[in-house]
Amino acid sequence: MSGTPFHIEVDDVTRPEVLALLEEHLRNMYELTPPDQVFAFDAAKLRAPGVTFWSAWRDGRLMGCAALKQLSPTTGEVKSMRTPAAARRTGAGRALLAHLQDEARARGYRRLFLETGRHPAFAPAHALYRSMGFTDCAAFGDYVDVGQSVYMTHEVRPGP
Repeated sequence: MSGTPFHIEVDDVTRPEVLALLEEHLRNMYELTPPDQVFAFDAAKLRAPGVTFWSAWRDGRLMGCAALKQLSPTTGEVKSMRTPAAARRTGAGRALLAHLQDEARARGYRRLFLETGRHPAFAPAHALYRSMGFTDCAAFGDYVDVGQSVYMTHEVRPGP
């Protein structure tokens, strides 16, 4: 299974597997972060205009999900990055993040942002984001930094 590529597709956020993964994601965020500092999107927010949601599959199994929210014509925000516990360390998160970076480039974005938790449980996510070119930055958009989040940005370079 580890050598099979991922099939990443735009998703309408209605499949039971996807909804279960999003519920797991939200539940985990509320376990690790004060409730007023959880900014993860639920299914309804992932269906909102300006948000595109993707799911990654391998051999018929959901391997992860991620979304891209348009902040402006030149900037986007990574939202709802999640892999199920059984799919961690398979490359699914890296594949999804690379897909979002490619999509940002295709849309003509110049910059991507993301907000993630500061709790030590988020360290693997921080490492992934940094390995994919994200660097720490100040709070952006409507976020107010109260010490519970890590904010990151990535310059999107034009492709060939």
